[in-house]
Amino acid sequence: MHIHWYPGHIAKAERQLKEKLNLVDVIIEVRDSRLPISSSYSNIKKLLGDKPRLLLLNKADLADKNKLKKWVEYLKETTGCPVIITEAKGSKDLSQIIKTAVELSEPGIQTLMAKGLLRRPARAMVVGMPNVGKSSIINKLTKSSKTKTGAKAGVTRQQQWVRINPKLDLLDTPGIIPTRQDNQEQAVKLAFVSSVSENAYSPEPVAKALLEMLKNDNFVKEYYKTEDLTLENIAKMRNWILKGEQPDTERTAIYVLKDFREGRLGLFVLDEIPQ
Repeated sequence: MHIHWYPGHIAKAERQLKEKLNLVDVIIEVRDSRLPISSSYSNIKKLLGDKPRLLLLNKADLADKNKLKKWVEYLKETTGCPVIITEAKGSKDLSQIIKTAVELSEPGIQTLMAKGLLRRPARAMVVGMPNVGKSSIINKLTKSSKTKTGAKAGVTRQQQWVRINPKLDLLDTPGIIPTRQDNQEQAVKLAFVSSVSENAYSPEPVAKALLEMLKNDNFVKEYYKTEDLTLENIAKMRNWILKGEQPDTERTAIYVLKDFREGRLGLFVLDEIPQ
């Protein structure tokens, strides 16, 4: 299995990001809670330079909460950045996100004021892989649905300023992703959570890789009513059979991926904390 990369607008977004960095005071990096490492950009520190950064572990409603707490501590320690667990639907983390972004921006604002400029709202940029929920986060922060969102990778294609409140302006950007991806294990995990365009892979090998990761999970076995988690067995249990009595593994693969993405198979964190 090999996942092929990428739509041209993703590579273009990375160049645009570098151009926009001088306009902002703070970076809000959104990651998928199910993939705290795999949904991060490997060269993010080099790309962003010295800009202060806030990490949001989004889609926490789909992740194992106990494992996620350990990841928060690990990421705080290894990145030196504040880390906030968030869900696109809830608003309990709203004030914390805004407060932290403004606080991180304050040293830069003070530097500008020392040069004789008037105080202005802090300026933030949202970055992250496709489909980690950047636009949904912005919609929540602005309490608006005007920002374009979608379930497929790379939906947000245009950069735009969004006023969050009088203290914070936010620049939305398309998800950044490497134009070259040498780590296929990471690529497959990104495919699990729709952070890769569906044009870049076939569903069957990706679904097989997912089932291999979940093969010892009793809830998943119970959900599919089979001890041996293979596409063929699941197809037979669902009675998805083609002519010639062959199991419809393609249809099954699509549904397995959908079941995982929508949380029907349980709550997971698929990355392991490095030793």
